[in-house]
Amino acid sequence: MRKLNINSWIQITLASFIALSGIWQQASAQTIVNPFTPLAWAGGMNSCQFCAVDMDLDGVNDLLVFDRHGNRLLPLIYIGYAGSVDYQLDTSFISRFPDLHDWVMTADYNCDGKMDLFTYGLGGIRVFLNVSDSILKFELITNMLTSWFYSGYIGILVTPVEYPALSDIDGDGDLDLLTFFGLGSFLEYHKNLSMEKYGTCDSLDYRLETNCWGKFKENEGSNKITLNADCPSSLAYQSTVFSPQSTITNSPVRQFTSSPKHTGSTLLAIDLTNNGLKDLILADIDFPNLIALYNNGTIDSAFMTTMDTLFPPNTQPVHLFDFPVASRVDTDQDGLKDLIVSPFNPTLDIADNYNSVWHYKNIGNHEQPQFEFQTKRFFQDLMIDVGSNSYPLLYDLNGDGLKDLLIGCWGKYDSSYYMEATLHSVFTGRIAYFENTGNLSSPVFSCKTDDLAGLSSLKLTGLFPAFGDITGDEYPDLIIGQEDGTLALLENDGTGSHPPGFLSPQWHYQGIDVGENSTPQLYDFNHDGLLDLIIGERNGNLTYYENTGITAIPVFSYVTDSLGKVNVTNYQLSYSGYSIPCFFKDHLGTDQLLVGSEDGKIWYFDTIPADPEVPYIPSGNLFNLITSDPFPLRCGWRTAPSISFLSDSLKMDLIIGNFSGGLNYFSNKSYPEVLLEVPYFLTKPGESFKIFPNPASEILFIKLPPDTYINPLQVEVLNLFGQSLFSTTIQDSAPISFGYLPNGIYIITLLDLSNNVTFSPQKLVVRH
Repeated sequence: MRKLNINSWIQITLASFIALSGIWQQASAQTIVNPFTPLAWAGGMNSCQFCAVDMDLDGVNDLLVFDRHGNRLLPLIYIGYAGSVDYQLDTSFISRFPDLHDWVMTADYNCDGKMDLFTYGLGGIRVFLNVSDSILKFELITNMLTSWFYSGYIGILVTPVEYPALSDIDGDGDLDLLTFFGLGSFLEYHKNLSMEKYGTCDSLDYRLETNCWGKFKENEGSNKITLNADCPSSLAYQSTVFSPQSTITNSPVRQFTSSPKHTGSTLLAIDLTNNGLKDLILADIDFPNLIALYNNGTIDSAFMTTMDTLFPPNTQPVHLFDFPVASRVDTDQDGLKDLIVSPFNPTLDIADNYNSVWHYKNIGNHEQPQFEFQTKRFFQDLMIDVGSNSYPLLYDLNGDGLKDLLIGCWGKYDSSYYMEATLHSVFTGRIAYFENTGNLSSPVFSCKTDDLAGLSSLKLTGLFPAFGDITGDEYPDLIIGQEDGTLALLENDGTGSHPPGFLSPQWHYQGIDVGENSTPQLYDFNHDGLLDLIIGERNGNLTYYENTGITAIPVFSYVTDSLGKVNVTNYQLSYSGYSIPCFFKDHLGTDQLLVGSEDGKIWYFDTIPADPEVPYIPSGNLFNLITSDPFPLRCGWRTAPSISFLSDSLKMDLIIGNFSGGLNYFSNKSYPEVLLEVPYFLTKPGESFKIFPNPASEILFIKLPPDTYINPLQVEVLNLFGQSLFSTTIQDSAPISFGYLPNGIYIITLLDLSNNVTFSPQKLVVRH
């Protein structure tokens, strides 16, 4: 049995950036508008659905991204022109949406030109009507969409792992519904009778038209499709749905299935062949591909006669573990809907979490789309995204007086395999290192490596970094927490290299084991000049080990597993807390504490008693550390905080990691620039050239390799999607003006037009 489980730079406007989770927490921060901040701090993407909706009410649909790994919303506002992929992220729109979880889709069901919301409820579909006037607003229509099943209205059964299809199946102008029956392998067609009954499309009045739409069957234990299948009789189906005596073990559903339940599918109804009939794009839990089923029946009687298990054709087909869901939206506003594919599996240790947003551009037309592969990391390439469960740490690793950014992670997706008909995936923890190359008032984080100390070779998960000189040689050592609850010590090799080198790991360091998910911090808790250990864990508490050794020989002695009586577990949601401690000093030198948690809340304690057994009292004044205006912290699940003075001597900057593998940044100043690695497809071998100055503001010069004199030269500027922004032809050493480009990272390519020789691309940083 299976488990249930861009033709220009994309800008970002952040008004107190907050990612969506199921928990609201009032902290505070002033509204910050920084339109040229890259998408680096957007929080990452794991398992996303993409929906069209006009959020700023300018008459053009924007892009609502929903990540089910954390129930996070990312509202991307379209600011470009037809044919361009130009968005800015404006989190002020998050509060205008209702609470959403598991899945969401948008469709205009009442034909008023506004996209309404359809989302998962409790065993069914909730519907919100778009009632926007001067601002974006939604009104609850129903918590359970119903349909007429033979003799009465009952709720349409939809599970958290079913993504139904909303589409005008019969061509009469209203929205019909396709979904798998929860106890079977056949597709239900719920016909909307709005046009038939009322002559308008503004109602959701459904009737079960057939329990075997398309005349195909999906296998209960795999993604195998049987065409021209023997459909269940209406009598057997009706008995299954309505008999109060029916149970999973004796229901008549067993007349036509061999398993007690349908385990999950995603659906997209679309006419792929321009024959006026809706075809079906389908994916199944535990499998990586999309299957296209082609309809050659009639409007009144769908009949799937052929299938394509490697969809889309004539391009790179989807192969995305696990359980892909296809969203169809016009990403570049050229009038044609493109295809975006991402995992749908709610299980946190199965789906690809890094190359997990596949983008296909529609190069066909409206009547007969043709999808051409673009990238596996749509938007992700512009973000800090380390996989799943990012653990940020601000620490001056190179000793230059500036706090650098280290990011551990639970795991970056590696591969998937089947064992005994069950899908398993492999993830590898690692630590990324971003050096702070800015200054005390304007940090700039430049990626130096995504695998500090080569830790990925150890094939561990849950790598949580803690740095500090515990051997007395003035070089920072590294202690890592792990998913198994133990610690490992990697002593600095003392060579002074940068990034630093480390000796071989000392496993099960000092016999410390907190159970599961150890998250250590080195901090002088008792102010004796020695770094102590405070460790969070899955149970939600904090364990304190006092350093009773000497400067060069640390000895960590157990004191308590209930430091400050802190427990961040929300027992209404889970029995796990996933506590992550962050002790720090404010501008007065006072000890304070932040603790991350599984449900997303950041706990703040502004008074730390000397006695570790005295209970800590939570404070609601976290905002006072950062700024003076309230803001909500909505950063997803399994939050991990790190805080320091990065841009101001009085106010602090807060960075929060989450399960989606990205980071959110909170400050009373502009968000810092992040220099990500150049995408692999832009680093081609060949002759090199130099660009200067870099970073540049208004004017750029190009210097060719020695002994080279080539005229003319074609210079092209690309964004990080590899899409051309503009090109020009110059002579050697001629200046290039680009003052109109916003701040960001670009790629410069150079072509010798005379000899058709391409030089290796160079990365350009624009900073006005």
